[in-house]
Amino acid sequence: MAGAEIHAGMLKKPLRTVLLLQDLEFGGTQRYATHLVEHLDKELFDLEVWVLRRGEDMLPLAKVPPGKVRYFCQDSWVTPAALGKLFVALQRTPPDVIYTLTVVPNIWGRFFSYLVGVPVIVSSWRSRKQQQFESLLWRMSNRIICNSEAIRQFLLKRHAVDPSRAVVIPNGVDTDFFTPDQRQKAPVPTVLYLGRMAKIKDPMNALAAFHLLSSKMPDARMIMMGNGGLRASLEEYVRAHHLSERVEIRRGSTDVRPMLRKSWLLVVSSISEGLPNVILEAMACGLPVAATAVGGNPEAVRAGITGLLVPPKDPQSMADAMHAILSDHKLRDAMGAEARRIAVEDYSITTITALTQKVLLEAACDAVVRKKRAELVAFRG
Repeated sequence: MAGAEIHAGMLKKPLRTVLLLQDLEFGGTQRYATHLVEHLDKELFDLEVWVLRRGEDMLPLAKVPPGKVRYFCQDSWVTPAALGKLFVALQRTPPDVIYTLTVVPNIWGRFFSYLVGVPVIVSSWRSRKQQQFESLLWRMSNRIICNSEAIRQFLLKRHAVDPSRAVVIPNGVDTDFFTPDQRQKAPVPTVLYLGRMAKIKDPMNALAAFHLLSSKMPDARMIMMGNGGLRASLEEYVRAHHLSERVEIRRGSTDVRPMLRKSWLLVVSSISEGLPNVILEAMACGLPVAATAVGGNPEAVRAGITGLLVPPKDPQSMADAMHAILSDHKLRDAMGAEARRIAVEDYSITTITALTQKVLLEAACDAVVRKKRAELVAFRG
């Protein structure tokens, strides 16, 4: 079957496919998983979602049939007992395909799947955050899906991954769901931070930049929306710098469109990234982006065209970028229009789902050829 492709007519039944996640809390990877559940071809894939720990924020969006979602614990962390249950589940009812998403699944999901003989193992890298034992674990994967070329190059150089097994599929965005609506635009300059309140996202950098901006633009406002351990520190900074009238800190939501449509600018302040969904959602809503030039951010944000890029951990540069966009409505409008066009043409859910489906089937072919797992592709009888 070298060079061949698998299609529905070659299968006795759809490939039983498990998407393994650490949690279903608010996050770009979790949203990507919900898109796959909804849009992958059901003639090819019988999908299940397995979740290692508590976290159900994104569950309503997953549209998973009853009985197809399985939680291994309801603790706030992945317990040893949860990992034990995962191993038993894989041993008793091994799927045809497992696609591991997020850090813990990429380690233990791959290792356990390899031990019990799951035919097709697809893993993911969606940030440069170091994953343990990757130099050994990548050999267990038929394919590794990276969400940016920057992440793929990192894998090849740091872990000597076989280039034929590492592929790039950027995140996707539902451009029919995320749309512009100028009627909802705030009457004053409004900056939006939308993401996890965690160290790797560096929301304090965004807030400090806004503090600097506010001296030049006293009417500017900021909305910070998300969940995470740095929330209390951000609230304390707001109080200490007398920003309570200008900065609003809100909890995450499954529907962020009202905030995107209200805002004039999205700020992404991460110190490390893959390719954040939030950038694509903002682009689809016609919003320019000021982002740190890390990971896949420069692949999505075209400097001077759809937004501006700045160094990480540099509040002054971020403040200058914010000011440049907020103070020039012609530039802002042009960037927003071009961002929307690119989101529709390059990052639609249809495009990204088709690419993912192609890679999953390539991985199945690899299992047949390299692992001699011919049971995956028997013609219908």
